[in-house]
Amino acid sequence: MNAPNATQGASPRRWVVMLPLIGFLALAALFLLRLYGGDPTKLPSALIGQPAPQTTLPPLQGLVRDGTPVPGLDPTAFKGKVSVVNVWASWCVPCHDEAPLLTALAKDTRLQIVGINYKDSPDNARRFLGRYGNPFSMVGVDSNGRGSIEWGVYGVPETFVVGRDGTIVYKLVGPVTPENLDSVLKVAIEKALK
Repeated sequence: MNAPNATQGASPRRWVVMLPLIGFLALAALFLLRLYGGDPTKLPSALIGQPAPQTTLPPLQGLVRDGTPVPGLDPTAFKGKVSVVNVWASWCVPCHDEAPLLTALAKDTRLQIVGINYKDSPDNARRFLGRYGNPFSMVGVDSNGRGSIEWGVYGVPETFVVGRDGTIVYKLVGPVTPENLDSVLKVAIEKALK
């Protein structure tokens, strides 16, 4: 009769101890693949092809354009017009970079630029628009972030293109840049204008 080997019983126990480490390494590999393996601006949106949220937001108090108070977000204003909806904040560093591009885009009279001011101080938001110019025909104040959640916003800035029928046709995660303005955003706008 052979004496039992002391290492035979330890092998299955060793695998049980290694399972959490193997699981962690698999999750870390998946995380790194997602983090470095794709373009974060191409996150899918469940809202593409869906009607724009019926979110009404109050106006940014004291904001005036051409001597007239700028209205808040009214979802009925999307019908019949191609709209570019930009979620922004004065504390958002990339929002400062994209502001001049939105101001230039607002010169296209075929569309309207709509702003959702996200969790911002009204004074800071007005100063921001005073510094860069106000491209927005409407600015809805989303002080608690609930309106942006309805739009499926991950973080600021994000930009949506809404077609004449009030349906979301495109979503850009991250700032508008000179590169994606011409190659992506204007392409989506042109499709919506047809």
